[in-house]
Amino acid sequence: MKLELIISVVSHGRALLSSVAFCWVDKKMALVPYDDTALWGMQKLHKSSSTYHFANHTIQIAQNWKQLGVAAVVWDAAVVLCSFLEMGSIDLRGRLVIELGAGTGLLGIVAALLGAHVTITDRKAALALLERNVQANLPSDLQPRAKVKELTWGQGLAGFSPGAYDFILGADIVYLEETFADLLLTLEHLSSDRTVILLSCRLRYERDQKFLSMLKGHFSVHEVFYDPRNDVHIFKAQRNGWKEDL
Repeated sequence: MKLELIISVVSHGRALLSSVAFCWVDKKMALVPYDDTALWGMQKLHKSSSTYHFANHTIQIAQNWKQLGVAAVVWDAAVVLCSFLEMGSIDLRGRLVIELGAGTGLLGIVAALLGAHVTITDRKAALALLERNVQANLPSDLQPRAKVKELTWGQGLAGFSPGAYDFILGADIVYLEETFADLLLTLEHLSSDRTVILLSCRLRYERDQKFLSMLKGHFSVHEVFYDPRNDVHIFKAQRNGWKEDL
């Protein structure tokens, strides 16, 4: 469950619009601030859909901020990671991929269009919108490449084969410190020595760096791309002792 609070602040004679969201995590409510303080930024979040062009396809993503909050809008980190995958330095054809915290599903959809077999996951509340976007944007002959599945980090991992995936993808999923231990547990369960984890994010707060430090305790972590326009970093992680060049 997520609740939105919009705050209007008058500063130096100008009305500024800022937004925060309250997220229930294991019966605790966390406050998630946003840096989209300009009015245009808020309008972008509240649009009912957004359109993208990847892998020679036009992708129209349905959004539902009012009902699902942060899980139901496309964030810049997802777009940047989609662009990185489309650059072609990674061959996803025939690869087994899982996306964590998929939200609207844009990243998983693009991975499927690029030839991967993708399991697109999120918590139960987000699955209906996620399924709708997958069905609307994958041609019928590509539908078997993607499946939507419920996954709450750290729970029900027995339903996912350990170490079965070639790639684990996550876009802007590092923001609630309460979830870090469960996210790390999930990454460890899903990965093998050969699995490549790609995480795209903005490093907004000290807690984001804390997660990277936690990740480095279990995986070899390197930054492989930085988009200065959107201030988005892409990190590659693999189990210590194994290296695959991208």
